[in-house]
Amino acid sequence: MDGLISKLADLINEQQQSLKEILAKHGETQVSTVTLSQVFGGLRGVTGLFCDTSSVKPTEGVVVRGHKVNDLVDFLPEEVFYLLLTGTLPTAAELAELSVDLKANSHLPDYVVNTLKSLPASSHPMTMFNLGILAMQNESIFQKKYSEGISKNDYWKYTLEDSIRLMGAVPALAAAVYRIKFFGGDLIAYDPNLDWGSNFAHMLGIPDKTGDFAKLIKLYLVLHCDHEGGNASAYTNAVIGSTLADVYYSTSGAFNSLAGPLHGLANQETLDFILEMQKSIGNEITEEKIRQYALDTLAAGRVIPGFGHAVLRVTDPRFDAFNDFGKEHCPDSPMYKMVFELTHVVPNILLEKGKAASPWPNVDCISGSLLYHYGLTQTDYYTVLFGVSRVMGLLSQSILNRAIRSPIIRPKSVDMKWIQDNVIDKAK
Repeated sequence: MDGLISKLADLINEQQQSLKEILAKHGETQVSTVTLSQVFGGLRGVTGLFCDTSSVKPTEGVVVRGHKVNDLVDFLPEEVFYLLLTGTLPTAAELAELSVDLKANSHLPDYVVNTLKSLPASSHPMTMFNLGILAMQNESIFQKKYSEGISKNDYWKYTLEDSIRLMGAVPALAAAVYRIKFFGGDLIAYDPNLDWGSNFAHMLGIPDKTGDFAKLIKLYLVLHCDHEGGNASAYTNAVIGSTLADVYYSTSGAFNSLAGPLHGLANQETLDFILEMQKSIGNEITEEKIRQYALDTLAAGRVIPGFGHAVLRVTDPRFDAFNDFGKEHCPDSPMYKMVFELTHVVPNILLEKGKAASPWPNVDCISGSLLYHYGLTQTDYYTVLFGVSRVMGLLSQSILNRAIRSPIIRPKSVDMKWIQDNVIDKAK
């Protein structure tokens, strides 16, 4: 880890100095306004956070440190993690060092496995995953060093240590959740000859003679790695981390947010919709059958999941990446064919009915169908898979926020009397 620490130390020193100069010259510059609709609407669109790891552009999608995420699909997830952290893709030597560090931290403590096995059989996979991360807080180096009275200048270094430990163990943890929940706890050992993403696929235990499932998992991990700093899980992570809680606390808290049906369940809900549609119309897929099913869904007051995005105003480029994978590796899959036809029918219907400002397919429209095709059919596990990917972005943000000494997050709230006095009465 010495090479990564040295590289980050130089970058952090430069950024700390740059931020001091920016705040000294422009600290009072207004960057956003807030309307009453935004106060009551979840602060949607309010600029109030700094996040350097990625951004989401309405016509380009996710951009990771200047790279469109679709341009990263041939890189390993750990290479993308290095990019998130440092702003550059690793050299062969830098990647080798990071891989060694992740493998050295790949073991899952017995007490975590025992904790997972002690939970009721009905426990949700996300409950198991989050508890496993929280149980590992016992290993936090940052917490131990902080209690000893370390310098603020070193906070980020021990946050990095915790992050490498947690990221190294996450594939084994997530795979253990899957094996315990759905297969009675027969765990599969980590393979030191495989990379981080391939090991996760391996430890799930899904048959993969062609290696295509491992390719899909690594593609999934790259495409979901980060999504700015204001989505629910990233913001939760930032709030908890701003209290100087360690990354085990903040990551577990972030994933509690990810588990909500308005956030991380989207791919599961989309697949459930497609499975219902398949039952209704059968495997003889025609455009007219899909159109009628979609119209009936809207007429019943339901939404068609997998379409639209809070920021994007084009087809999600991550959808395109998965679609390219489907065309190459499983073009004859009934699930893939159904999604392919769905994306040709639904946007026009949504436009006709005025149901969406952005009716184009998003990443959740297709990811679940591909996973299902390769045998990962337990849809309530999909959010855990999302978490394995997003841990890269969350940990990167945690390290960098600690490095620039982000203060505790504490927005001001107002009561109804304040709104009456300062908004309603002044408008009269």
